[in-house]
Amino acid sequence: MKRRDLLKAAITLPLLPLLMRSGTALAHGAGALATTLRSRLRPGQPGWPAAAEWEQLKQRVGGRLLKLEPPFAQGAASPALKQLANPFAVGDNPALTQTSGWADAWTSRPSAYAVAAENTADVVAAVDFARKHHLRLVVKGGGHSYQGTSDAPDSLLVWTRHMNQVSLHDTFVPQGCAGHVAPQPAVTVQAGAMWIDAYDAVTTKGGRYVQGGGCTTVGVAGLVQSGGFGSFSKNWGTAASNLLEAEVVTADGQVRIANARTNPELFWGLKGGGGGSLGVVTRLTLRTFDLPEFFGAVNLTIKANSDAAYRALITEAVSFYQRALFNPHWGEQLKFYGGDTFEVSTMFQGLTKQQAEQTWAPFLAWVHARRDCRVTKPFEALAAPARHLWDAEFLRKYLPNAIVPDDRPGAPRHHFVWAGDRDQAGWFIQGYQSAWLPASLLQPGRQTPLVDALFEAARHFGVSLHLNKGLAGAPADAIARARDTATHPQVLEAFALAISANGGDPAFPGMPGAKPDLAMARHMASSIDKTMDALRAVAPDAGCYVSESDYFLRDWQQGFWGGNYPRLAAAKRRYDPDGLFFVHHGVGSEGWSADGFTRTG
Repeated sequence: MKRRDLLKAAITLPLLPLLMRSGTALAHGAGALATTLRSRLRPGQPGWPAAAEWEQLKQRVGGRLLKLEPPFAQGAASPALKQLANPFAVGDNPALTQTSGWADAWTSRPSAYAVAAENTADVVAAVDFARKHHLRLVVKGGGHSYQGTSDAPDSLLVWTRHMNQVSLHDTFVPQGCAGHVAPQPAVTVQAGAMWIDAYDAVTTKGGRYVQGGGCTTVGVAGLVQSGGFGSFSKNWGTAASNLLEAEVVTADGQVRIANARTNPELFWGLKGGGGGSLGVVTRLTLRTFDLPEFFGAVNLTIKANSDAAYRALITEAVSFYQRALFNPHWGEQLKFYGGDTFEVSTMFQGLTKQQAEQTWAPFLAWVHARRDCRVTKPFEALAAPARHLWDAEFLRKYLPNAIVPDDRPGAPRHHFVWAGDRDQAGWFIQGYQSAWLPASLLQPGRQTPLVDALFEAARHFGVSLHLNKGLAGAPADAIARARDTATHPQVLEAFALAISANGGDPAFPGMPGAKPDLAMARHMASSIDKTMDALRAVAPDAGCYVSESDYFLRDWQQGFWGGNYPRLAAAKRRYDPDGLFFVHHGVGSEGWSADGFTRTG
């Protein structure tokens, strides 16, 4: 099926060079030239580690080497079948990923072996072993990658799930930064922790805020490295922009501290340069903030009775957003669907319930004054003390239908997912695209083209404007921090990230009854193409968010990182000159085949 590129213009970018002919590596730390082979090894090929060598690795990591098997090899009796309804259980299985695949793109298949790392030394052992034996190396924490970057058959997996400690600091100063960086409150999170672990420690127990992701089972390390947006990023910026320090195992097996003064280019690359390309992050330290008094949400659905009425509704919605919501208080989504439907699913911070209702009153008055629009889901504003947003016990008592707890015996009481996110466990993606929409489209003279684009987008499939994933309208300090990251510079001037996507039921290989309808998936992908084409007509040079983007994007270097890519490529050459770390459309991947096993340059 023909897929259109996100951008029409490509840029010439540096490829990873062939650094040396095969021979003995010169191991002198990061930046040293290393042995370059034409391909990595697969099981059964000459040179694949013998059983005794795997046993040596097992001993080095304290017995925590796992030989992985297909999770559904037992058919209907496979224990993995019972796990698929619980994203925490899926994450606790090293042979599974939170996404089962993408039509015509990739399918989730387990690695040959996994090191179930419990400490940094385990990670070092895995990296050394993969480098020595020329193996494909994969890193997985949360396992939420839509593009399959935490998954590869015939590989060695570094699985960090058990490295999940979280610790708070009142006065943190990055190593080597005393006298240059003021002490500040912060939180240190190990690489395998999920955001619910961080929120429970920082907000529920600690009474502070850390900028993270919306889905509670997403891994902290993966989100930070890809940029990272949460419901309130319009106020506190991206997760990456709040990184203070990281511990990283680089391709030479060295444990390095990365912060503003130590390995600064590695530090910069980790802040939005994409997970799994520059090294294995083992822990991160993020700044924390004072909590506002309240967090809250507003929900509403309206259906227009005609196309003309729907265009008028979109016109008013865009104008109302620019007048009332384009500020640090508001985030999450405005959705424009087929069937002339407009859905509001927003969140707010720093306002009371009454203030939120007052904010929306003019828009509701406009809707109620019209005979050609009807409310199909009544307006609802909710607010609660901010400390309780991720408080599982509070939510069990007051909003039990909003969450789905991890119901396994012995599961941590604070582990839950939002009910709206549960369906993503194991889902099979049919299509997924995104585009930054510049705030200039909100200017009065340019709102009409934006309205036309949204109306046309809804004719094909529909689009959601993620208001929190564009930083235009954010405070100056949040903008400044985000500017000093590798994330695409367009995020600084975008009022929203437009996303059009769809998926189906889990379709893991070998799973009983799992057979994705590829014809339907391709039809949906085509509809998503047309949806996004309509928006790109008013934002023709729009980049996209690396974690939520088209698998088939050709000019991904420009699409993901824009003018930041050459600097990222230089950091890659310095810290991973032989390309040990490979992910699909990751920094330096243009020098490798699509599966990461064969050099193409």
